[in-house]
Amino acid sequence: MASTSRGMSSALSSHASGMLPLQPMANLIEDSHAGDLICPEVIDVGSEWRTFSNDKATSDPSRVGAAENPLLDGEDLSTIIGGPLGSASFNEDGTKKYRSKSNMSSTNRTLINAFREIQNMADRINLPKTIVDRASALFKQVNDQRTLRGRSNDAIAASSLYIACRQEGVPRTFKEICAVSKVNKREIGRCFKLILKALETNVVLITTGDFMSRFCSNLSLPSRVQRAATHIARKADELDLVSGRSPISVTAAAIFMASQASDEKRSQKEISEIAGVADVTIRQSYKLIYPRAHDLFPSDFQFATKLEDLPPP
Repeated sequence: MASTSRGMSSALSSHASGMLPLQPMANLIEDSHAGDLICPEVIDVGSEWRTFSNDKATSDPSRVGAAENPLLDGEDLSTIIGGPLGSASFNEDGTKKYRSKSNMSSTNRTLINAFREIQNMADRINLPKTIVDRASALFKQVNDQRTLRGRSNDAIAASSLYIACRQEGVPRTFKEICAVSKVNKREIGRCFKLILKALETNVVLITTGDFMSRFCSNLSLPSRVQRAATHIARKADELDLVSGRSPISVTAAAIFMASQASDEKRSQKEISEIAGVADVTIRQSYKLIYPRAHDLFPSDFQFATKLEDLPPP
């Protein structure tokens, strides 16, 4: 009777607080292990955990399993049968009665592997999630159209990441993508052209400004040299000195010229390793801008090496 009265008192207090409806005739059950009184007349259909709205956790405890991926068919629903446990799981001859199986489609398996590869490549060169998402969407479009049959999924994934970088305004060179992928530069270039044609899409034209800051930073060049190299590249383009040359090679040549005129000199070999272009490519672009060097430098540049003493091409 004492237990019942205690239960009624608890039920009344809970009802007063707005948590549970009043059940005056209910016989409450005491859970000695948990130290709780349970009302069998009331069923709590809520979660067994508390959710705090001001928590900053990225996971949602009210959902079981990973988040749904809208790029996967069937909302990424799959079933996996685990391995056998105990002697009852084996036949008389010792073979397994049950085998681990998954009903995941081959299409989803291809997409998941490609998305994982894109994420791994992006992580290695510190690319944000927006680029990963765009690259994954591009891969799915190509996979759905089946227009690149015969090409490896790794090459398509690498090309999708390269295109996504261009479209998001943070371009990377083919060499940078190649360095973190499993395929060579030529194969990435081929897939790049095929994807643009198949999806009837385009990419933003790259300029010297897209690479200047990153290249100079990787070369540990001070801001004054970077400003001079930026000015040189821009003036060379305005004077039509580098028509038809790749913006990457023009950037590298401008950095070489600016550094050679300063006290922070960098060789063509050092710059080529960062820019991902051959020494001879830098030399060819430098040869085009060298005769007009006096027109390319900003007026306030402090020369450590005179213009006439710059290394000839």
